[in-house]
Amino acid sequence: MIRDMALPPCGLYRTTRDLEQHVPAGRLVYFHNHGNPGPGVYLPSSWTLNRAQWHERGHTIPSPEWAASLVPLPLEGLYRVRDAFVCCEKRCRTYEPDLLVQLGYNAEAEPLLFLPEWTSSGLAIPEMGAPIDADRVACLVPLKVTAGEPVDGPPH
Repeated sequence: MIRDMALPPCGLYRTTRDLEQHVPAGRLVYFHNHGNPGPGVYLPSSWTLNRAQWHERGHTIPSPEWAASLVPLPLEGLYRVRDAFVCCEKRCRTYEPDLLVQLGYNAEAEPLLFLPEWTSSGLAIPEMGAPIDADRVACLVPLKVTAGEPVDGPPH
């Protein structure tokens, strides 16, 4: 039984293998290592404030080996740039140390950075993010933000 096997923790992942006809490789998913009828993955249904919202129904995984093929991703949220970096090989933009950014993902699990700005109404986070190479995420440090309602995963 899958429930008795060692599984990755619940969280954001990128698939590397197809899950039958339901979930292709290279997709952003939320993995639950428990649930009814068993451990599974959930696809994004939409995005709100640059954070994925998840379908209520997931897809049960076939085996612990399939779960082991998932690539873990840092959580969506607010981060600080620790080390300066450029977005990609084209060097379109440089992100300087201590810059406030919001990390998000598209449906293909590619990281996006959103740059908050002060406005006359307060802090504003744009709806459009800039893609960055996945290895650049290591230059970010997550910020601690007071939690309201849980928003990191699909319903249990």
